[in-house]
Amino acid sequence: MKKVLVVCGNGLGSSMIVEMNAKSILKDLGKEAEVSHTDLTTAKTEQADLYIGSEDIVGNLEDGKKNIVMLRNIMDKKELREALENNL
Repeated sequence: MKKVLVVCGNGLGSSMIVEMNAKSILKDLGKEAEVSHTDLTTAKTEQADLYIGSEDIVGNLEDGKKNIVMLRNIMDKKELREALENNL
């Protein structure tokens, strides 16, 4: 099963909301994935198939190996849906 990691600065508020939205969107798409949220520091050491977060946060994870989606507006469900459709 694919693993999606939603990342924000502290791993609390916004990443939890995006996690819930991602789970809902994946269900609508009929796709299965393990979705969780975390802070930036923890995300650097966690393995995932896809890292999602705001441009200013997840850009710090870029190492040439990780599959990273940088959202312009993390509350935009359409943008999140497109990211999940194109990367899972």
